[in-house]
Amino acid sequence: MSRSWVALTCRLGLRGLLNPRLGLDLFRTVWAFRRRRWSARMPYLPVPDREYLRWRMYTAYADEDAVPPLEDVIRFARWRRETMGL
Repeated sequence: MSRSWVALTCRLGLRGLLNPRLGLDLFRTVWAFRRRRWSARMPYLPVPDREYLRWRMYTAYADEDAVPPLEDVIRFARWRRETMGL
């Protein structure tokens, strides 16, 4: 995980702590993107599969190594809740 992904994760975590509704939206989004059988492989964390994440960044930003802007992630998490009725 590059520094910019770590920075994005920290900033999202802080925003989630300051706004519990957003925190729940972000948590549900992370949970939906978790790698299959995550508990069977190291690092035993429910994180997205690296190849899947690279594909998502390519389809969204035309760059496999892109790191989404903070507001894009927040907007997507809220959109997901509103669209899926979560």
